[in-house]
Amino acid sequence: MSMWRRKSYEIAVQTVQVARAAFPKGALAIRIRDALGEVFEDAQFTDLFAVRGHPALSPARLAMVTVLQYAEGLSDRQAADAVRGRLNWKYYLSLELTDPGFDA
Repeated sequence: MSMWRRKSYEIAVQTVQVARAAFPKGALAIRIRDALGEVFEDAQFTDLFAVRGHPALSPARLAMVTVLQYAEGLSDRQAADAVRGRLNWKYYLSLELTDPGFDA
């Protein structure tokens, strides 16, 4: 696996609009993202990846999933389902509403 560098992830406009409408008082994941921004950056994980090969999922996003997974006491499968189906997690991870997530 290799890692393709990226500067940062901006939250998609549609994701912001829908998340704000669905959670007017916020939710844990939304409050974390709003208060701390992106907690991790892919550059922090550069030494863990090869220079060549198939690109890996963003290690920063996976680390952020792990934080929410721990905070909510979820299994790996439940966390993967949350990435696919929960609006507040899509907001936290800067994902499009149509993003299919990843396999547990």
